Amino acid sequence: MSAASDSLNNMTIPLQDGSDQALLMPKLKYRFRVTLLNFGVNGSTTELTKQVVDFARPSVTFEEIPIDIYNSKIYLAGKHSWETTTLNVRDDASNTVSALVGQQLQKQLDFYEQASAAAGIDYKFTLSCEILDGGNGVGDGQTGPVVLETWTLVGCYLAGANYNDLNYGSSEAVTISMTIRYDNALLNQGAAGQGLTYGATIGRGLAGGLITGSGA
Repeated sequence: MSAASDSLNNMTIPLQDGSDQALLMPKLKYRFRVTLLNFGVNGSTTELTKQVVDFARPSVTFEEIPIDIYNSKIYLAGKHSWETTTLNVRDDASNTVSALVGQQLQKQLDFYEQASAAAGIDYKFTLSCEILDGGNGVGDGQTGPVVLETWTLVGCYLAGANYNDLNYGSSEAVTISMTIRYDNALLNQGAAGQGLTYGATIGRGLAGGLITGSGA
């Protein structure tokens, strides 16, 4: 039995250093939770969290700075920009989700009075996306699932909201698609506030660094 179990160590990619460590468990796409802070005006966004269909994790790009040299070119990383992300949610029969989305849009612009907010702080919100381990904390001393990774997006606003189509020939739930622009993104190993994963300050290295950036 031991020999059979040991064979699992070979179920991976052979490494040059001779390591026989078995393949690590991957994070799974469907084990996640999205929470929003300061979204809408009602205060509670728990129903929106329960109605999330999917979320696109952040994407960052750097502009190129070409440096012409003798017979060739070299490239440096220029200014970076965070791309917009998307959040799709089901529209519940109690109108809780659609009311929250409408409140957030109204904070950004009063469509009836044609009056906009005076400053970004009046309407911007924070989004947190946590990848979970699949448990509920039962029997392991935890108060909830173990958080494997947390993306925190700050300075968010709705760049677009699509209430999508209705269709007599479909049995699918009605959904709302939101395009989110944000100013800053942080990636944590574990829950928010724990060790930051990526980024570096000159002379400091990767440990304890962070990813920060400005939306275009």
